[in-house]
Amino acid sequence: MTLALSTTLNTGFADAVERTRKALSEQGFGVLTEIDVTATMKQKLDADMEDYLILGACNPPLAHAALGVDRQIGLLLPCNVIVRKDPSDAAAVIVEAMNPQLMVQVMGDPALKEVADTAAAKLGAAIAALG
Repeated sequence: MTLALSTTLNTGFADAVERTRKALSEQGFGVLTEIDVTATMKQKLDADMEDYLILGACNPPLAHAALGVDRQIGLLLPCNVIVRKDPSDAAAVIVEAMNPQLMVQVMGDPALKEVADTAAAKLGAAIAALG
């Protein structure tokens, strides 16, 4: 099983972020949190790195269904989506979403499979829409 659902875009970083937000929205995901890793590393450690943004995406019906199976699943919510410049190719931006199937593996509860399958299909569709 792969850790991420992923695509590479040949566009600017701001455009990739905007397109990612739109693609997530079209699949019923809202962005609850946003972590600018680049700015945080610079501010806290005076370390420079490529553009790197973590979007905490949530699809409320899917989150509700997962929480109905196991309340501890909240430790794995929301679904993280990363938009980051490729450090080896200045013209490329990588967009990666956590593979929801990991929830089933980590929690070991087969009752989460249906929710994970639906979440994977929706996140996969969002990632595919970017390409």
